[in-house]
Amino acid sequence: MLMRAFLSAVQWHQHLGTNETHAGTSSPIIWGWSIESLLVVRMERMRPLLLVICISLSTAHAADPAPVFKAGAATSNITPDLGSSINGGFQDRQAVFIHDELNARCLALDDGKTKLVLVVADSCVIGRGIFDEAKKMVNEATGLPMENMLMSVTHSHSCGTAQAVGQSEPNPMYQRFLAKRIADGVRCALNNLAPAKIAWSSVDVPQHVFNRRWKMKPGGVPPTPHGVTTDQVKTNPGVNNPALLEPAGPTDPQVSFISVLSAEGKPIALYANYSLHYVGGTGPNHISADYFGAFANRIGELLGADWQDPPFVGIMSNGTSGDINNIDCRGGQAKQPLYGQIKVVAEDVAQAVAGACKTLKYQDWVPLGSAQKEVMLGLRIPSQEEVGKAREITKLSKLFPRMETLEQVYARETVLLADFPREVSAPLQVLKIGDLRVSAIPAEVFVEIGLGLKKRHAHTFTVSLANAYHGYLPTPEQHKLGGYETWRARSACLEVDASTKIVAGLEELFSSLQ
Repeated sequence: MLMRAFLSAVQWHQHLGTNETHAGTSSPIIWGWSIESLLVVRMERMRPLLLVICISLSTAHAADPAPVFKAGAATSNITPDLGSSINGGFQDRQAVFIHDELNARCLALDDGKTKLVLVVADSCVIGRGIFDEAKKMVNEATGLPMENMLMSVTHSHSCGTAQAVGQSEPNPMYQRFLAKRIADGVRCALNNLAPAKIAWSSVDVPQHVFNRRWKMKPGGVPPTPHGVTTDQVKTNPGVNNPALLEPAGPTDPQVSFISVLSAEGKPIALYANYSLHYVGGTGPNHISADYFGAFANRIGELLGADWQDPPFVGIMSNGTSGDINNIDCRGGQAKQPLYGQIKVVAEDVAQAVAGACKTLKYQDWVPLGSAQKEVMLGLRIPSQEEVGKAREITKLSKLFPRMETLEQVYARETVLLADFPREVSAPLQVLKIGDLRVSAIPAEVFVEIGLGLKKRHAHTFTVSLANAYHGYLPTPEQHKLGGYETWRARSACLEVDASTKIVAGLEELFSSLQ
């Protein structure tokens, strides 16, 4: 359209110059005249066409603005009250001291058309109800689609109880507080959106990840709390156990990360992902974000973050660590004081990531996208006979309704599972950030699953415990070996083939984001 207008102007100019005469003379207007003369003489006649050309230029510019990539980050304090329940163990605990504050750490990205939000909350587990409520509040306040938000937890075992696990029960007031504070953090991150540039990469930190499931010598695997004697592996068998044979699975040493800078080059956020369950070694009944929080602080220091303008947020998400911990059963670790091992792990991981950041090539703009779907998964529900037997076992506890022994704890789980549905709907999600794909699974995912996805997709990592909570996710092969993560409980009740269905669903989402 613009080209046609320009050609028309030229043709009209030529026509005026060769066929018309200047007022008061018989001489033709020729091209040899100066441009200034032509402009003076013909400005009034040219004005309508010049106006059309200017409007065309203005319209073309307004319809196709240069895209601007933006990012923003924020934290929102989610620390519970002293006296609150702490989950992550077979017995409930009550908080007596806050060693470090808990936070929901939020990163917002915007490519000019699509906005994405990634949130990691300092919590052991958070159920779908809380996450969905937080997403709904954000959606109603900002219009951001719920499927464009990826929310997960660190799985620190020293945080406030948000969902019933083991013998810990959540306070409904804390659950409502948690949803609201997560939503507040997201909205603040969206408010902080500003021109930015982005890069992503990975670096190996192999010395802190160990497969916690071990094949043992004959007699080295005791019966399960359900009385099963066919397990072939033992979880957390102890350091220097003489019955150790070999780990039952691999590890993933890779720390994947996304780094975001302001347009001026100041750090805005760094979102990392490491397949490490948690570290532990916290004080008795202490509230702590574990190494996840320590990393978040240390990476900012190493990157020289301002913390104020723009507000920097370090984030560590949990990768596929359902069978991975920080305990070297061969006895290769030095004994540390309280919080000592947390500092060691956080320092090593942060140093490795900060070093890798020096070689990054940042992009001023990348396309964003999101895809989500639900998959139906069956649950392993106990029979009426099993429930009846379990009820009798729970009555043996001298502290009833609280259970004392492991057998009683799992008997209680059997009774509670009797009221569960036969199947559940689990949300799966994949985010697109340039050629990077971030998948999200609502479970404690075994490392083989994450490694398989990385093998099939060049640039990807998986966030576990995301958008909901459905317990452990072993592969069918690991189910056959048995072990703690397969013992039927509310934290381990998905069908044996659940991982197969989940991976198939994720592959569909990967394909849809090409």
